[in-house]
Amino acid sequence: MILLTVFSGFCVGLLVGLTGVGGGSLMTPILILLFGRHATIAVGTDLIYATATKSVGGLVHGFRGNVDWPIVARLAAGSLPATVLTILALHALGIGGHSSPRLLTLSLGFALVASATAMLLLRRIIARFAPPRPSLDEAEPRWVGAATIAAGFVLGAMVTLTSVGAGALGMTILVLLYPGHPVPRLVGTDIVYSVPQTLLAGLGQWLLGAVDWWLMATLLVGSIPGILAGSWLSGFIPERVLRPILATTLIVTGVKLIWG
Repeated sequence: MILLTVFSGFCVGLLVGLTGVGGGSLMTPILILLFGRHATIAVGTDLIYATATKSVGGLVHGFRGNVDWPIVARLAAGSLPATVLTILALHALGIGGHSSPRLLTLSLGFALVASATAMLLLRRIIARFAPPRPSLDEAEPRWVGAATIAAGFVLGAMVTLTSVGAGALGMTILVLLYPGHPVPRLVGTDIVYSVPQTLLAGLGQWLLGAVDWWLMATLLVGSIPGILAGSWLSGFIPERVLRPILATTLIVTGVKLIWG
């Protein structure tokens, strides 16, 4: 079982390195459907796992200057309160520990379908909206700041509940709200803002008894070399081939969870 867990971590890390897709979209359903873990444990463990992997990516983007800190602050202003409120709501509903409530599996299924759809459309959205404006110094509309905080709130609640949403969905929202910003800078921003959010959500799930630390550690043993290998192989395997296959898999998995 340990070897299978390490291998699963490697496979997820490999796909993350190849496609840039968030690990939550892949790891949580694997833990539920392949390993038979309860939904609460899968979500909580994946949040701590995501914090570790995203921290490394966030440091890299930070050193490269690929982070827009004002946008990070806006997203955090929405996502962190949403995380706390979601954890409190789960506690009030008695959801935690070793359980698979229908609310959780249903939310996860819809989140996977939404994330896969965003993954399929992201390239077109970038092509349509991401070309830079004549000047990045142009004053942005006043509603953008409020919309970013609201988006952070929705993403924060979704990620805390399902561990899915900060990747493709987060990037899609950022591209739509900030079309004049370079895409690599938005990628770095999306990764960095999600680090404190997944950490807070993971700690909240831990307090609810929904984190398996040993499972998280064995997943990391496989995923770190997997991410490195995937990043290296990404120059040889066309992303346009992998993304549709991966998105279709996520949609099928999401539908399976929705229909139970």
